[in-house]
Amino acid sequence: MHKRRNKVPLLLRRWYASRLAVVAESILIGILTGFLIVLFRRLLSGGDSLRQTLYSRLAALPWQWTLYWCLVLIPAGFFLGLCSLKFPMIRGSGIPQIKGALSRLCSFNWLPELPLKFITGVMGLGLGLSLGREGPSIQMGAYVGKGVLSIFHRPHRERKVLITAASAAGVAAAFNAPMAGVLFALEELQAGFSPGIIACSMGAAMAADLVAGYFFGLRPIFDFRYISVMPLKSFHWIVLLGVICGLLGDLFKRSLYFSQDFYTRLHIPQLVRPVLPLLVSVFLGFYLFDITGGGHNLIESLSHTERSLELILLLLAGKIAFTALCYGSGTSGGIFLPLLVCGALAGDGLGLILNRLGYLTEGQNLNLMIMGMAAFFTGAVGAPVTGIVLILEMSGNFNHLSGLVLVCLSAFVTTLIINSRPVYEVLLARFLKSMRVQKNIAE
Repeated sequence: MHKRRNKVPLLLRRWYASRLAVVAESILIGILTGFLIVLFRRLLSGGDSLRQTLYSRLAALPWQWTLYWCLVLIPAGFFLGLCSLKFPMIRGSGIPQIKGALSRLCSFNWLPELPLKFITGVMGLGLGLSLGREGPSIQMGAYVGKGVLSIFHRPHRERKVLITAASAAGVAAAFNAPMAGVLFALEELQAGFSPGIIACSMGAAMAADLVAGYFFGLRPIFDFRYISVMPLKSFHWIVLLGVICGLLGDLFKRSLYFSQDFYTRLHIPQLVRPVLPLLVSVFLGFYLFDITGGGHNLIESLSHTERSLELILLLLAGKIAFTALCYGSGTSGGIFLPLLVCGALAGDGLGLILNRLGYLTEGQNLNLMIMGMAAFFTGAVGAPVTGIVLILEMSGNFNHLSGLVLVCLSAFVTTLIINSRPVYEVLLARFLKSMRVQKNIAE
């Protein structure tokens, strides 16, 4: 009898030490991350609808009501600034912080940073800042993983694997793109492959995707109409699009860095910084509503709503500038979705130009728009494989696979030629530098 009792703890210890247990924990992390991101997406979707209704009603009311709305946004901005001041690990997308934590360059605590990341993400994006949900989703996934690891103690190597898997779950739940989540974790966070990392990332990503699919449906996140095959004789225009998106991606990155330096050079306190983009969002809410928020609806509308070339270029310039202003403020929010919006606008703009010149038919604009998203992502992030798979999963169509490969290759080569470093690599270096400066000031 005594021997039987001893066998149970022995079996548990063996189970805990096995690779299967690590994969099981990654699935648990994926399930928990999936439920959290579902709630996050629900609240952001509700915030977008409420904001659109609000501005349509404010336009019909006396100007005093707009002033009252500004008086609401100012304390909200102070709250966002206070959170990012006291808890710098929740600033921005959070992806550079995860990269730093995995490299032991910084550390994060899942409490209270997880609930604060959730609250500030919902507030900032819901109130109209041009930021994405994917960065916060990835970081919140990592926080969930850290929380689970606080219960199941693991050695550093396995903790690193599970936090990477949790980040993959964040991408999967945010975009209904499990394979893109796995590839992003491997290509951007780990920069390496091993059977253990692949298995855990796939387990977490699939678990999170199934949870999100239960609430949102197992369908592509973008509802595009039928996508035709791009003819081979038009592939040189795809190369041109890749070069353009590579250059624009570099411009996008430089605008982010410029915005961060802008706030610093003007000595604007971190507490006040989010107030500025929130007040700017009021003006844009009346005159250029499409560039406020993440931009999911704008991408879908481009596939079935005709806009003039002049408006497309205005939206592209406005989206880049406003995203930079919002991200530079330091509040929670990512750049994935704004990147995809800029790529879609660039592709649609090139398509309109080629249509006018008679080189492409109007039906091929959608191909260029979709390829532009992948190319712009590649130009900014420097992860071409993730860009290809992400757009394939988000559009739900493989007709443009060869075009996606070519356009991402063109964008990636362009960034190599102009020596444009991946955005998260630079943002991590800037974050660590700012933390050292703050530490020296405090001392």
